[in-house]
Amino acid sequence: MTPDPDQLERLGQRLRHAFRDRALVEQALTHSSYANEHPGERDNGALAFLGDAVLALVVAEYVWHAYPNEPEGLLTPRRAELVSGASLARWAGSIDLGPLLRLGRGEAQMGGHAKESLLATALEAVLAVVYLEGGLEAARRAVASLAPW
Repeated sequence: MTPDPDQLERLGQRLRHAFRDRALVEQALTHSSYANEHPGERDNGALAFLGDAVLALVVAEYVWHAYPNEPEGLLTPRRAELVSGASLARWAGSIDLGPLLRLGRGEAQMGGHAKESLLATALEAVLAVVYLEGGLEAARRAVASLAPW
């Protein structure tokens, strides 16, 4: 399934970002199971790699500002909790990311649209697209739209 333009526009609105590169957003939503079934499609792995780093920076920055007098030993677990798979999956759920995932038949039948690991990876990949298109400030806005702070 390929998300229609209205779905991608709503996703962008939820993240406070107007996506420009539809193909890149679709890649961010593409699980390897779908790419394996559709030659020529690229999965979201490399984008998730970048998005993970962007997310870590944005969240670390927030934690550092929110708790300016705490030592690193207390800041690290705070950041880790915010970027955990469970947290990212909740954030992905808050923007209805699951139904937009492009999954292979087997993964879809096994409930992949609701799997924590797939949701977390896709969210990281989507945040990478936001960063690539809009820079760090756009990534900050997107994370702020998701985060509980």
